[in-house]
Amino acid sequence: MRIGIIGLAATAALLPCAAHAAPGLGGEVYGATVEKGELEAEAIYGALDGGPEDGEDVLVLETAYGVTDRFRLGLRGEIEKEPGAEREFEALGIEGIYELGNAGGIDFAVYGEYEIVFEGADKIETKLLMQHVAGPVDLRLNLIAEKELESGEKVELEYAVSADVETIGELRLGVQAYGQLGTFEDFLPRAEHFAGPVAKIEIEGLGPELELEAGYLFAMGAAKDETDGQFRLMVELEF
Repeated sequence: MRIGIIGLAATAALLPCAAHAAPGLGGEVYGATVEKGELEAEAIYGALDGGPEDGEDVLVLETAYGVTDRFRLGLRGEIEKEPGAEREFEALGIEGIYELGNAGGIDFAVYGEYEIVFEGADKIETKLLMQHVAGPVDLRLNLIAEKELESGEKVELEYAVSADVETIGELRLGVQAYGQLGTFEDFLPRAEHFAGPVAKIEIEGLGPELELEAGYLFAMGAAKDETDGQFRLMVELEF
C-alpha cells in the first residue's frame, strides 16, 4: 500500500493542479495486465437510484487494443443524462495503460487519460493500478488523480477497489467500492462513497468472449445526501 500511495502522489504531482458524476457511475476497476493483440469493446451503464439525483445515468462506450505485451491504447466516450434533462454526449477520452510488472505477487500498471469535455474544461486523469490474482480470487485497487484543466482547480483524488472469486463454472461473485479521497490539501474529508455486491459471468462459444457484469452499490457518506445507491451493468466483448 505504501508503494501505491507514493506512486499516486508522484504521478499526480506532475499534473498542472470539479464537480463530476458520482464515484463509480459508469466506471470500472481496471486490471493491471495487458495482453498483446487483444481487442476489447465494452459498454458500461450506471444509474442512480432514489434521492434528489434519482434518474441520473451514464453510458460509457469503450474500445481498447493491446498494442504490445505492456501497452494498451483505448478510446472512451461518455453519454450522460441529468434528472429532467435529455441525454447528451458529454466527453471523449483517449486512454492508455502501461504494465510495469510484478512485485511481491502484485501486478502494477499506470493509466493515463486525456478527456475532451464538450461543455466544460478538459480533464487529465491518471491511475495507479494494482492487481493480485491467487487461484480463483482476483483483488484490484485503483488509486486515481483527476485534474480539470482550468485555472485554480485542484487535483481530485479517488479510489476504486474490487474483490471477487470464481464460484460455479464461469460465475464470479464479489464486491466493488468507489469513492472520493479529497485533495492533497484536504485529504479524507466527508465525501461520497459507493459499495456493494457484483456478479460476473463469462460466456464462451460465440466467437468473441462475452462477459456480463451486474451489481448494486449502496450510497455511503456524503453520497447518502443525494441518492440511495446506483445500479450498474457492463457488457464486454474480447476478440
